[in-house]
Amino acid sequence: MSNINLDQMDSMQFDVLKEIGNIGAGNATTALSTMINGKIDMDVPIVDLLEFKELPEMIGGAENIVVGILITLEGEINGMMMFIMDTTSAFNLVNILMGKSLSQFEDFSEMELSALQEIGNIIAGAYLSSLSTLTNIRIDASIPYMSIDMAGAILSVPAIEFGKMGDKALLIETQFCKDDSDVKGFFILIPTLESYNIILASLGL
Repeated sequence: MSNINLDQMDSMQFDVLKEIGNIGAGNATTALSTMINGKIDMDVPIVDLLEFKELPEMIGGAENIVVGILITLEGEINGMMMFIMDTTSAFNLVNILMGKSLSQFEDFSEMELSALQEIGNIIAGAYLSSLSTLTNIRIDASIPYMSIDMAGAILSVPAIEFGKMGDKALLIETQFCKDDSDVKGFFILIPTLESYNIILASLGL
């Protein structure tokens, strides 16, 4: 098994990581459709490997208020995964789930926060399940932690935790749509370098 260099990744390795992102996002969309018992349309995900310092700008800037779901990965794969969306997308997602048609976002109620947490659990779980099935690797996930804060603050957690091992994360930007409600979400997968090697080796690279 060769050691991956995130700064010198070849096109085949990157294509595999992009395909993992596409499949994971598609699986998450299917889970969301099942949850609401309705059809959810999904745009083709945009997948990129970015430095930590580039991530806040991709999701609206460091001061943009976002909802973040953070999961720690253990088992054969170690690292973190985050699912992030801005408050407008989170509001639209709650409306879709709860069958509401509220046109103005104020503050989330306790019930809406609980719904967001559950949505995050299901979406992140579906993503990780597809990754585990695709690679035949056991992935143990922590209980998801949800936070509503500035993007820079939320993204500082993995940057501090994993910055010493590498400074890049796999960003999967996806957009769900039901009727006129758009939800833009960002999956951020941050495996350790050893875990990148294990993932690619499991796929024959």
